[in-house]
Amino acid sequence: MKAFMNWSGGKDSALALVKAQREGIPVDRLLTTVNAETDRISMHGVPRSLLKQQAVAMGLPLRTVALPAMPGMEAYETTMGATHRELKSEGYTHGVFGDIFLEDLKAYREKLLAAEELACLFPLWNHASKDVVKQYLQSGFKAVVVCVNSAFLDERFCGRLLDESFFSDLPPGVDPCGENGEYHSFIFDGPLFSRPINFKLGEVVHREYPSPKGADDCFT
Repeated sequence: MKAFMNWSGGKDSALALVKAQREGIPVDRLLTTVNAETDRISMHGVPRSLLKQQAVAMGLPLRTVALPAMPGMEAYETTMGATHRELKSEGYTHGVFGDIFLEDLKAYREKLLAAEELACLFPLWNHASKDVVKQYLQSGFKAVVVCVNSAFLDERFCGRLLDESFFSDLPPGVDPCGENGEYHSFIFDGPLFSRPINFKLGEVVHREYPSPKGADDCFT
């Protein structure tokens, strides 16, 4: 077995990677999609420079895949398919993901990798969100909120540390892990890292995206 980590830079990726390592899964590469226009992690909006710092601090090689800001399904699958074929040729057999309970997303990832004869691993799958939050709070990781969906959270949540106070302040109906896209995070310190990541918070920027319903959109 040889595995790569589908790395978003956030808490669920970090927890999934730690769990995979503890289970003896040999993860030796990070794979991250990046917005080709902004040079930032897709959806999370974290600059590539901070992503690179994470990889260096973890001692893992990083591979980035450039995608359009709003890739259509065909473009996304073509680009990712080519990437997965290359990874397959390098001896990789599995991709590790931090998904928790979205069945359709899990099935889509499995289909995408199976097309290149790769398998998926989901270390956090079917864990209750409250239990994942507990794992995070006990893990020693430190993370900051880098993106929120304004349909669920207002901009005051942007830039907040993911701590007990943050989770206590989440409104009813919001998944505490943000599994429905309520928020995204950036891990800047913890057990995977040889040193903390240096960063500073910028100003809050509002962006609007077309709804994927009825449109040829793909969110990664």
